[in-house]
Amino acid sequence: MLLDVLLTLHFILLVLISLRVLARHDLTAPARLAWLVVLFILPYIGVVIYWLFGEIHLGRKFTQDYEHIKNELYRNNPEVLGSEETMRAAIDPEYQAPFAYSANATGFCTTVGNRAELMSDAAETSRRMIADFDAATDHIHVLYYIWLIDGMGIDTAQALMRAARRGVTCRAMVDGMGSRKMVRSKIWREMKEAGVEVSVALPISNIIKVLLFSRIDLRNHRKITVIDGKIGYSGSRNCADPEFRVKPKYAPWVDIMLRLEGPIVAQNQMLFASDWLMKNPDTALESFAYYTEPKDDACAAQVFSDGPTQRRGTTPQFLTTLIGQAKHSLIISTPYFVPDYSLVSSLCAAAYRGVDVTMIFPKYNDSFIVAATSRSYYWELLEAGVKIYEYKPGLLHAKTLTVDGEISLIGSTNLDLRSFDLNYENNVIFSDKTLSAEIIERQHEYLADSEEVTREQVENWSLLYRIWNNIVATMGPVL
Repeated sequence: MLLDVLLTLHFILLVLISLRVLARHDLTAPARLAWLVVLFILPYIGVVIYWLFGEIHLGRKFTQDYEHIKNELYRNNPEVLGSEETMRAAIDPEYQAPFAYSANATGFCTTVGNRAELMSDAAETSRRMIADFDAATDHIHVLYYIWLIDGMGIDTAQALMRAARRGVTCRAMVDGMGSRKMVRSKIWREMKEAGVEVSVALPISNIIKVLLFSRIDLRNHRKITVIDGKIGYSGSRNCADPEFRVKPKYAPWVDIMLRLEGPIVAQNQMLFASDWLMKNPDTALESFAYYTEPKDDACAAQVFSDGPTQRRGTTPQFLTTLIGQAKHSLIISTPYFVPDYSLVSSLCAAAYRGVDVTMIFPKYNDSFIVAATSRSYYWELLEAGVKIYEYKPGLLHAKTLTVDGEISLIGSTNLDLRSFDLNYENNVIFSDKTLSAEIIERQHEYLADSEEVTREQVENWSLLYRIWNNIVATMGPVL
């Protein structure tokens, strides 16, 4: 009798959630199908899985508060946002579309007079960043998805403590999931005692509340560093050593970082402020300094940011716009490739129209699910003429995209549905031939340490391997 009641209740829940999936306007057809497959193939746990991971929301109040903070920052500091006029004057008309789309989606428009210096490796990034911390006179703001208690993590914490003790305002923010060990650590307490203001984005301290009213996998994946409002660092690196002790099997983590000066730093500062004020609303808006004086170098750039409180589809639409501008060459490196079909189609379309499209993935991925999903798309990409390489020495974590040697994109966004829908991300898009050439040179270094994947190799994959890859990819929308 009890079993009958439970089965009846489960059937009712299954029907209701299935109707919810079918009624949602924010799901693609493949995503609806994937969720229906999960619900009916896993009837006893599918309802729970959907409850925990099916809806992308942080709550109406969270979204309203975030929008209010962003609008206040924009209203009080309009000079930080750049302008459409600057874009039209500084960007070649053939490449203006992604800059225009980014501005419409984020509010950050094009700025000029930016200086971007490509760091040679992790050691130089650490050395230069700590030196900039030690030279800071007013403030240091950092936000990291992962902050490990290793060499870089401890050096960064100690540099912040030294700065705080000499009167510099230091604010450190981390993601509640990615840096959960740091938040519980002795050094985190020491930073607070030294005067560093610390905060946790999207905390998971109240796990029951998170599971009931949000999603535990909605994360802040940004990597932002701002010193005195005048110097910044952007790229793919977390606050961690390349040895990445939490997953040493796949080390070294190979990242790419830029040291920035000029108005683009102010846009990153505003992005940090929006996240900081969500957790610390009593912080005065005036405590965030913005310097928009251009440098001698005339590099045009703007921030591209995204997150679950932004309109859906922003990142794939931006990327397809950017890919659509390619005339001659397109080189992309990403550790995680779980795309929506619009992105796959735009990559194939670029190759079919004669663009030399090259994609670089890690050969050994720290997620076997992501690896299988990525490889499920190899045949279609290769058939279109896309060149695919797999990087061998470690986990290639650098997220890079270059177009025609003219445009480059660097930041935290992976080409996966997590970055598209679930994570807060930050990137910078540049229009500068010199910087693009330097990034392309770095991409060619990755290629030199990679092996090309051929159509013949993919054709020789076993039937079971192909089936496995395609089954996992079918579940892509719910991963």
